[in-house]
Amino acid sequence: SPAGLSAFVAVSQVLGLTLLATTGAWLGRYRGGVAWHGTLQFNVHPLCMVLGMVFLQGDALLVYRVFRQEAKRSTKVLHALLHGLALGIALVGIVAVFESHRTKGIPDMYSLHSWCGMATFVLYLLQWLLGCGFFLLPGAPFSLRGRYKPHHIFFGITVFILSIAVCLLGITEMLLFNIRDSYSLFVPEGVLANTLGVLLVAFGLVVGYMLTRDDWKRPPLAEELALSMDFKTLTEGESPG
Repeated sequence: SPAGLSAFVAVSQVLGLTLLATTGAWLGRYRGGVAWHGTLQFNVHPLCMVLGMVFLQGDALLVYRVFRQEAKRSTKVLHALLHGLALGIALVGIVAVFESHRTKGIPDMYSLHSWCGMATFVLYLLQWLLGCGFFLLPGAPFSLRGRYKPHHIFFGITVFILSIAVCLLGITEMLLFNIRDSYSLFVPEGVLANTLGVLLVAFGLVVGYMLTRDDWKRPPLAEELALSMDFKTLTEGESPG
């Protein structure tokens, strides 16, 4: 591995696990815990969103940095599976909040958090479907893959940034709904939730730094370069030269 990469990978995982622990501590200590039925169903939403849309999505983006010597096909499959798992967990969180609102008689999709959150989830789903169609399933022309790849990378990082921003909106919204009168007094719940927000930003910065370091990109293996040229020749009739 390039110098420093392993250390940043370790820091990202420590931050990610701390994110989950902090979210669980907030929901367990101050919001009563998590349950699928009853008044605690809403709490499934923030837990699933932090786990799926932030932690697992971040790890999925880092797959090509971490698994540098494995076969490209295996790395692609792992990348797609982690993103698919993140989407599935996020969907559970979305269902939970709609079910909770229906039970409590609260209107849906009126806040900025809900608008940005749903847009981010839909964009993430489209990003995953297009990525599978272009890079995982056979049949896409080599030139089309090459033209789409920069867009796939851009929207991948964009969705990750949006996910963190939406989580920050959601944390603020929960605090204003639940401790509006005491939030400005630096009560423990407010401090813990603010700490969670800072951890989200820190995790995003570490992952973003790793993704934008050109010298940390996964180098193509010799056999991958050969297969790539053969695939281009077979699908487009072009000379490898």
